[in-house]
Amino acid sequence: MTPAAGGKVLVVGDVMTDIIVKPEGPLNRGSDRRAAIRSRPGGSGANQAVWLGAMGADVRFLARVGAADVASLRTYFEGFGIEPLLVGDPALPSGVLVTIVDPDGERSFLTDRGANLELAVDDLPETLLDGVGIVVVSGYSFFAPGPRAAVQSLFAMARSRGIPVAVDPASVGFLQEVGVGNFLDWTEGASLLFANDAEALALSGYNECAAQMAMLGQRYERVVIKRGALGAATGNRAGIALSLPAPQVEVLDSTGAGDAFAAGFIATRLRGGDERACLEAGILAGSEAVKAIGGQPAAKPRGD
Repeated sequence: MTPAAGGKVLVVGDVMTDIIVKPEGPLNRGSDRRAAIRSRPGGSGANQAVWLGAMGADVRFLARVGAADVASLRTYFEGFGIEPLLVGDPALPSGVLVTIVDPDGERSFLTDRGANLELAVDDLPETLLDGVGIVVVSGYSFFAPGPRAAVQSLFAMARSRGIPVAVDPASVGFLQEVGVGNFLDWTEGASLLFANDAEALALSGYNECAAQMAMLGQRYERVVIKRGALGAATGNRAGIALSLPAPQVEVLDSTGAGDAFAAGFIATRLRGGDERACLEAGILAGSEAVKAIGGQPAAKPRGD
């Protein structure tokens, strides 16, 4: 089932503070290295919600954050026209991610998920689905037992109401930690899978895009593989249905590029765009995202 035109997007996923570190050269173990260090709002779920909001989609975003941050984060998300449903955790702080950016734009992560780890079934009542046209869940929600039970319950409710579900695997490291087979079983039947090259390789066991598509298409209705500088492809168990190139751009920071891609694809689909229009929009959004530091666009001006 592909996303229908119209309706809200319900995004469920992490909220993080991204500490982005761009060293001038290789790290000097036991000594100093000059670096540009910036703090930015992040988290895969939050990134997707903000990109969708910036693109004019009608977005409802649910996440668990440190109780002290609820008010400020609510204001932040509302600035993008998002309906934020933030659950304040009384014990754990909001998550923090340290991103180390290589000179070629590739990233390595150190992750403290904080309050995100306490997302619970009670945080996701069925009323969240009222008026929703598609549910988007970050793979990070599957990497710990509590959040996994919560989003699996939400999946079941969405399917019973005929609402499409999209999943982004999010992290090869965590996929390998929980087991690729487990992740495939937990998410099987999702309407859309957004995977990058590395995630598609890990999930399918195949190096070639066509083989990845055919294998993953046995688990998911529609598969979208984000191929970085090579563009992106979409298809199903029959293989690649459409593959498009990406424009050549200077990569400053690839953080959030995949989230921007997914947002562009979904926002276009909800406006009634066909497969080519959706893929073109995703590629354009991802290409724009790598030109700036951080995983989210600049805040929308008040009144937009």
